[in-house]
Amino acid sequence: MKTPKYCFYATLLDSFQGWLSSSEIWSEYWGFSDDPSKTEEDFEKEQLQSLFNRINRVPLLWDDSEAADRGTAFNEAVDCVLMRRKSDKMELESNKEARIITAKYNKRVFIFPLDLVLEYVNYYKGGTCQVYTEAVLETRYGPVLLYGYIDELLPLSVHDIKTTSKYKAGKFRDNWQHIVYPYCLNASGNPVNDFEYNVAVLGSNNAYQTFTEHYHYRPEAHDVLLTNHVEHFINFIEINKKLITDKKIFNNL
Repeated sequence: MKTPKYCFYATLLDSFQGWLSSSEIWSEYWGFSDDPSKTEEDFEKEQLQSLFNRINRVPLLWDDSEAADRGTAFNEAVDCVLMRRKSDKMELESNKEARIITAKYNKRVFIFPLDLVLEYVNYYKGGTCQVYTEAVLETRYGPVLLYGYIDELLPLSVHDIKTTSKYKAGKFRDNWQHIVYPYCLNASGNPVNDFEYNVAVLGSNNAYQTFTEHYHYRPEAHDVLLTNHVEHFINFIEINKKLITDKKIFNNL
């Protein structure tokens, strides 16, 4: 097998999509306002800078996020209860009387309803947590290694845990995880085609709601979309190669 020319992880393709869709995202959040807090042009620049930060693995701007930390903490709480293990990432404490789980992570404290955590744990029974998957995608620019970690893998379905403060149906439709992960699994001889984003909407006073977005991977259609998106991203990084300081995406470790 040829050595891959590029290495892309799934959420990096999501960041590229976020920049491509910046106009639609801005319209959704600020288009209704007569005096938006940021202009469409400013938001597009932010999305572009965020993409470069992720490509270059700049930690301060896209790692130090309370929302991201909350998602990481919730995911870890679910995994630890599911696998009956202690966390090596953060301090977790369960209070059965108060029906809460407290997570201390990255100098932040998060409190999750125990019933919510158990709802996810019961849903994932029989599954495996944080499963690494990879596969090579052939493109007109050469082979590309696609990879990532699956939050929860069940025998017949892939699951990604999302936490958010607001939700609308189809929120994650434009993400690429629900195509990349089934592609990698199928290419590795594990034909799992059903994918779910399991969404926890976290409100104040431990209020919560849960939603599910289900997608079915169809190789004959989705492989073409994936290849086109990956090739579009290759064009982008080659044009902007001088701005890329972390060469891992060029398979240069």
